Amino acid sequence: MIGSLRGTVVERMPDGLALIEVGGVGYLVHVTPRTLAELEPTSPAFLYVHHHIREDAQTLFGFLQRDERAAFGVLIATHGIGPSMAMSILSTHAPRALVDIVASSDIAALTLVPGVGKKTAERLLVELKNRLDVPVIDEPSRPGETTSVGDVRTALLGLGYTDAEVREALRDIDTSTQTDAADILRSALANLGARRAG
Repeated sequence: MIGSLRGTVVERMPDGLALIEVGGVGYLVHVTPRTLAELEPTSPAFLYVHHHIREDAQTLFGFLQRDERAAFGVLIATHGIGPSMAMSILSTHAPRALVDIVASSDIAALTLVPGVGKKTAERLLVELKNRLDVPVIDEPSRPGETTSVGDVRTALLGLGYTDAEVREALRDIDTSTQTDAADILRSALANLGARRAG
């Protein structure tokens, strides 16, 4: 079972495949468009890999981040989601955004995925809530915080962000005008994503 690949990018292909050479052996790996854009030919590469084995084929799916591979595993274990749809979902929404979408039951965001209509999105939301680590919080985390801000703080900490990152992300949000927990969480995740990207 292959869990990761470290080697050199030989070729990028338009159908979402990358050829990675490791120790003289070339591996064809399915990746999202976002990952493919990062894999410059002749440059070194490291990918977390999901080795998908069926009776008639073995397929490698590669990811730059461990949480992407984990999300892929959760998705393909969900009824009605095969590897192709799972890759489409991750091509449209990053794992943390997907958790936000499921937590806020955002059907419209899921229907942005090619091949996912409203009925499919509704079913996926129900099934993914039981599979993804979607935080459900009832109490504020700190004295003086509103329940919504407390919910969001605890949810972000549960997603693996540090207390300092959460504090910085929440500092930029005007919680006097933005009071809904889902909206605050969405804004906080956008702030955190912008900080990490920058």
